[in-house]
Amino acid sequence: MLIFFIILLLIAGVVIFRFWSKRQAREMLLATALTDPQRRIIEAEVPIIRRLPPELREQLEGKMNLFLDQVRFFGCDGLDVTEDMRLSIAAQACLLVANSDLWYDNLTTILIYPNAFKSRQSKHSGFVVTEKEIVRTGESWDRGPVILSWAHSKQGAMNDRDGQNVVFHEFAHQIDDLSGGTNGVPVLSAGQSFAEWEHVFVTAYDAHVQAVENGQHTVIDPYGSVGHEEFFAVAVEVFFERPRALKDDVPAVYDQLAKLFHLDPIAWA
Repeated sequence: MLIFFIILLLIAGVVIFRFWSKRQAREMLLATALTDPQRRIIEAEVPIIRRLPPELREQLEGKMNLFLDQVRFFGCDGLDVTEDMRLSIAAQACLLVANSDLWYDNLTTILIYPNAFKSRQSKHSGFVVTEKEIVRTGESWDRGPVILSWAHSKQGAMNDRDGQNVVFHEFAHQIDDLSGGTNGVPVLSAGQSFAEWEHVFVTAYDAHVQAVENGQHTVIDPYGSVGHEEFFAVAVEVFFERPRALKDDVPAVYDQLAKLFHLDPIAWA
């Protein structure tokens, strides 16, 4: 019996030590700054980074180090993944979570294509299943991976004021999925009300669908009318790249996203 308890204590000690070591490594990565060459790369590849206040940039760099330690990048169709690509995607992905406790817990893999890629989509109607190939610039799977077109990821980063950014879009889906399903309702921040979030986004979504159907111009991309999950993702794109326009058009949506991310992009200008 004594030997049994000793073995249990040893196992518990190993588990505790591994947990402590992992936690220490995480804290060290979060406290580590990027190198000067890495900073120059992200400032050149992701212009929105230049507008961030110093304290937020420090947090972003720590999150990027953690992200790059956790995620592996794979090139597809002969693409060689470069350091510039890794840093650009990491900077955009981590900007969403730079000032919050949100994290991409389930993500370990990013696949990068040179350009837009084909994806097979299945639709179920009773016992009938139909499949078709569609061309995509990005795709986010439940619990990963994220798949990106590098050409569109680079373009989205370089034009940081048009409200269209495929990396923001796909990583918004990853954040959405942390709640257990991609449905437009992410894990909310402390103090946020689910009832208020639901009212704001359902009301805004219905108005958006109506405007798109009537052929009206919308600040949020018309693709958001496809479903609540897509409305959330395209709203995130506009929140970061055209914050003033989003605030003027649908202030309640802007305010909810500001609470979720603990960020106020309008102030960065």
